[in-house]
Amino acid sequence: MRLDDQALGAIMMALQKSLMEQTDIVPVLKSMEFVPVGPSQSEITIINPPIVHLGKDLLEEHAEAAATEEE
Repeated sequence: MRLDDQALGAIMMALQKSLMEQTDIVPVLKSMEFVPVGPSQSEITIINPPIVHLGKDLLEEHAEAAATEEE
């Protein structure tokens, strides 16, 4: 079995979320529910991907950093 694109993206989002929030990724990974998909069910997907919330302050901070880099 291998991860489908959605499952791979969900794992990458879990990593991004743990980095942004400076939290442990293990509980997020352990809570993920995997199900087989596809005609031969040779891939797995995640039915409960993590949700990442971006606050207005974080968005403004990234916009300011991008503007500074362009100058």
